[in-house]
Amino acid sequence: MITLNAPLMGTYNHTMDAKGRMALPTKFREQLGTGFVITIGLEGCLYVYSAEEWDKFTEQLRTLSGALAKQAIRKYAANAVIPEADKQGRVLIPQNLRDHAGLSHDVTIIGNLNRAEIWDSARYEANNARFSDEELSAALDALAF
Repeated sequence: MITLNAPLMGTYNHTMDAKGRMALPTKFREQLGTGFVITIGLEGCLYVYSAEEWDKFTEQLRTLSGALAKQAIRKYAANAVIPEADKQGRVLIPQNLRDHAGLSHDVTIIGNLNRAEIWDSARYEANNARFSDEELSAALDALAF
């Protein structure tokens, strides 16, 4: 049984319709709850935070200062939305977010522990293929994992 504090994990392939609607995996919807937030992410994806994780993220942002911090805060906040799911469990991804992530039809949704990420499937595969098992091992060694 998944607990409320369980990490988001797994890879799911879905499609987005012409209007920009897509279904989030049922497990993720259960874990994210209502009032989750979608915003821009790094590397050309979208980040999906539960309300609790979004609060933690924005609190971290608020501790930053300086011109770069102001720009980062503005970029994340201006692009954040709280979507509402329709009866089929689909959420509408606004055009600006679709453009940011290059989303059109085939999407991959992954769990990344404290958030989910929405990727264009081809972009995700290309990004994922660039990080070999050997590089993963080296990275873990460098982190003294």
